[in-house]
Amino acid sequence: MRLVHLPANEYRRERWRNQRGWTREVYRHPEGAADWAWRVSIAEIDQDAPFSAFPGCDRELVLLAGEGMDLVFDDGERAELRPPHDRLRFAGERALRAELLSGPTHDFNLMWRRDAVAATLLHRPLVGPMVFFAEPGVTWLVYLMQGQAQFKDLRRPLHLAQGDSVMLLPDAEGPPRLILDGGGEALLVKIAPLA
Repeated sequence: MRLVHLPANEYRRERWRNQRGWTREVYRHPEGAADWAWRVSIAEIDQDAPFSAFPGCDRELVLLAGEGMDLVFDDGERAELRPPHDRLRFAGERALRAELLSGPTHDFNLMWRRDAVAATLLHRPLVGPMVFFAEPGVTWLVYLMQGQAQFKDLRRPLHLAQGDSVMLLPDAEGPPRLILDGGGEALLVKIAPLA
């Protein structure tokens, strides 16, 4: 595996596709491509607003900060996202709007093309070491929600502060395992090729 550090202060801030909010892009693959296979961002929702449509994609949203919101789908379904970190997985083509409870929220937003990759999102406490093993074709993205951590089994340790991310990319010449050590909470995104 090979590591790529994504510091929080380097996330690119851009308007939503429908111009109704802002997002800070953590990463997209392929990097810089308009037609991405998967993407991670931090959505900034500061008013009640419809979400942008992403046909052919699946999405998972995790509340990071704020008092929460209701997601109201056009078909009548309602879902609550409440502190500390409620989450919801849904199809990107479904029409919905966010209704804030009390002030703005920040939300971890994972999107992927369902015909391109399989995506898994895990929320894990970080209490001591966490080991990642290399798997063929599998990429991991680690987002540090709270606390501090480091990959220390390297020539030069890689330190992560709250809000930072790191990519663990397949690399036959890299180490077969990497150890993340620290304290806090993390979101782990696993991207795998379709079977």
